[in-house]
Amino acid sequence: MTKAFPSIARRLKSTGIKLLKMGTFLINRFIESWKRYFLGDTVDVHPSPSSSGSPSFDNARPSLAGPVLSLGGGGPDVDDAIQWMINQVRGGSNSGTKVNVVVLRTNGNHDYNRLIYAMKGVNFVETLLIRNKEEANKAEIYEKIRNADVIFFAGGDQCQYIRNWKDTKVEAAVKSVYLKGGGIGGTSAGAMIQSDCVYDACASSEKGIETRDALEDPYRDITFTYNFFNWSNLKGTIVDTHFDRRQRMGRIMAFIARQIKDGVASSVLGIAVSESTSVLVDKNGLVKVMGRGDAYFVLGNHLPEVCEPRTPLTFSNYKIWKVRSGDTFNLRNRPTSGYYLRSVKRGRIDSNPY
Repeated sequence: MTKAFPSIARRLKSTGIKLLKMGTFLINRFIESWKRYFLGDTVDVHPSPSSSGSPSFDNARPSLAGPVLSLGGGGPDVDDAIQWMINQVRGGSNSGTKVNVVVLRTNGNHDYNRLIYAMKGVNFVETLLIRNKEEANKAEIYEKIRNADVIFFAGGDQCQYIRNWKDTKVEAAVKSVYLKGGGIGGTSAGAMIQSDCVYDACASSEKGIETRDALEDPYRDITFTYNFFNWSNLKGTIVDTHFDRRQRMGRIMAFIARQIKDGVASSVLGIAVSESTSVLVDKNGLVKVMGRGDAYFVLGNHLPEVCEPRTPLTFSNYKIWKVRSGDTFNLRNRPTSGYYLRSVKRGRIDSNPY
């Protein structure tokens, strides 16, 4: 009889370990699911309490002074550009209004929370990881985004953003923030998805299409998405990022030529943003460039001479405005001077386009 007790004890211990492991597994699954919707330290961001004990937004939100846009070129963020967007929405840097910010991404972490919460005029910051259409159509997600004053898209993969968010409640909620005068910002892929025409990178390799390949064949593995976000001041545009560092002038030229040749538009303006640089667009369409680098506005306004599959591009006389940090450009009333001309002949740019 006494010999049975060690055996029973071992079985009880084994069962206890299994239950502990199962409990840990279920807790981890719960936390993982929770992290998809709220990331960040609630102690640090001081959200307004609600009766349910979860963060809530103030229902009596003040009127917003936008809409405004902040398009980041990738690399280190331009903190002053995000602050500019927040201040514009608040009604000025000295306004007493505080805004709620929601960061959107398909993967990653909540590293923007502390950065943005430390900025002037921020009431609350929340990061949402929205990884598929099912999550993008959740009522909870829709309400969180719709009740925000500023939206910021983290960098990532524009194809994933489009595949997971287009034609969902996420898209509708972001549009509602813009329409009520909010701010929409983003960097890298998060800036590219905001243009009228989006190079979606869904047909290319993980590395993506760069200048040489795009000029040699403007159709190979190059696809576009339309009617995602239709911002009034970005009509007829295509945004590209990491511009100087990755020498992307030729690829944006190919993207522009495609839109005209395919009959999408008769005139297309490329907005090309260098790393550590932001293009800021106020509600009147006036652009200010901020950061370490330059922005380029590249206009194609006639049919390309040669734009065919498996054939090098030929397109003459792109107009290019190089706008340095601190300078401006008017999207609604484009300047009639200050540009230089560059042409592509049989897949080669005729001279330095930068």
